[in-house]
Amino acid sequence: MKNRLYPGVAIAALTAMTALPAVSQDLPDTMVWTSYDVGSAGYAEASAIADAFGKEFGTRVRIQPSGSGIGRLQPLLTGRADYGFLATEAFFVSEGAYDFAIKDWGPQQLRAVAGRPAGITLIAAGDAGIETVADAKGKRIAFVAGNPSVNVKCEAILAFGDLTLDDVEIVTFPTYAAAMSSMTRNESDATCTTPTTSQLYELAESPRGIFYAPLEADNEDGWNKLLNVLPIMGPSDEDIAAGLPEGEIAKMAAYRYPVITTTPDKSADDVYAFIKALDESYDLYKDGTATMKRWSLDLSGKPAIDVPFHEGAIRYLKEKGIWTDEDDAWNQKRTERLDALVAAWEEFAPQNADLSEEEFAQAWMDRRAEVVAGLN
Repeated sequence: MKNRLYPGVAIAALTAMTALPAVSQDLPDTMVWTSYDVGSAGYAEASAIADAFGKEFGTRVRIQPSGSGIGRLQPLLTGRADYGFLATEAFFVSEGAYDFAIKDWGPQQLRAVAGRPAGITLIAAGDAGIETVADAKGKRIAFVAGNPSVNVKCEAILAFGDLTLDDVEIVTFPTYAAAMSSMTRNESDATCTTPTTSQLYELAESPRGIFYAPLEADNEDGWNKLLNVLPIMGPSDEDIAAGLPEGEIAKMAAYRYPVITTTPDKSADDVYAFIKALDESYDLYKDGTATMKRWSLDLSGKPAIDVPFHEGAIRYLKEKGIWTDEDDAWNQKRTERLDALVAAWEEFAPQNADLSEEEFAQAWMDRRAEVVAGLN
């Protein structure tokens, strides 16, 4: 591979004032998307795509940025947003895991439209003395409040170095942007994120500098420990990263970010029109950031991804010759897992409503593990 709720609302694209070929797309005049904070890779990419939609189809997009997974999900699940540019909170909420293993949440039905491949590793200030993941022992690691997407990946990456959260000093910041910029301010020593987040370029140019702790593909023991915590990543060679000299490779983990996500009750025709527009406006946004070429549907429209693909997206991907029988099999299996967890929750939640939040969450995580084991 070659490689950014409510309070902040950004207008990412304005209606184009030229003749537009949008009739065939049947896109709405306006849409609302959620994304990570301003300054994140997800926000930058959502903004570039929104701008392309405005220029090509006259669609006006309003982006609601939020530093927490819950803040990005709530507008989507309550119908106040059409699509979310999500991170791994899409996987977690579909499982009812971590921050979503509580009475008010549980497994939620979501569907993917597309999601580009992304890299992640432990990213440290250059003067922090962290050359391997194991070197992070006793160091200050930046976490984001209410954001299991970042935090659990960091927990998994620390496990690669045979470390647990007890082996490091967790410093929790209220927003993603605050956590990512904390190293430059010397409020933390390392964090885990995508290597093209804008704050990392500032870190790379700062007196502290930047360093990417390697996740070597041939470290079988390290990878087994990482995947025991979070089984949705794999080895990745990344050559686009803040402060990485041209021609060098950083050994990271790969996952999907951002994942364009919607609800299953979004009509197939609406989602078909959206992914068709995403494809046909590709030339307008592909140079928007260093990694946006990865939105090509031959990369972003394929499993594995955090949640099942939406039927409207699959229809278009089949027309393009991208979607295969193997992809259908993956999607069916992922849908069965999600349906099984939702059904288990519907039985479990009322039966355990009298438990404390902590007891409830632990009991659900145990039940979830049973359901997942029964599917294998």
